[in-house]
Amino acid sequence: MFSPLYITIAILILIVFILIIHTFVLEHRLRSLFRGQKGQSLEKVIQDMQNRLNSHNAQAVKNSNDINNLSNRLRSRIRNVSTLRFKPFEDAGSNQSFAIAMIDDESNGVVLSSLDTRDRMSVFAKPIKSGKSEYELTNEEKSVLESAKQETI
Repeated sequence: MFSPLYITIAILILIVFILIIHTFVLEHRLRSLFRGQKGQSLEKVIQDMQNRLNSHNAQAVKNSNDINNLSNRLRSRIRNVSTLRFKPFEDAGSNQSFAIAMIDDESNGVVLSSLDTRDRMSVFAKPIKSGKSEYELTNEEKSVLESAKQETI
């Protein structure tokens, strides 16, 4: 009835027709892609994204530098504090006397202490350099200094 040649030609025509339809669909999708959002081209969208990425990278570098700068500045700020209230004399007063150590990360700072008695109150400030004072420290002052060295914020 039909020769093999006619059947082959019909199949080839069908395949060509399917390929033409597929080509039109792909072309429509590519036009939509290149048209982009709100009429922008894909190239413009990629360029805008690259510019924003460069801006974010520059800001990240600036933030990193700021964080390093703040970290360096914080090392020299008082961050470790310890307080102790005590009774200096067994027979007089209560535990109104105190010692406070305030040091930075390099153990530089000050130890403040007060001695409270019935008739007067004395306050002392002793500078601390590298965890040591050129003035003699009382046991309470040594205790708060060691406690402040162990503090971590």
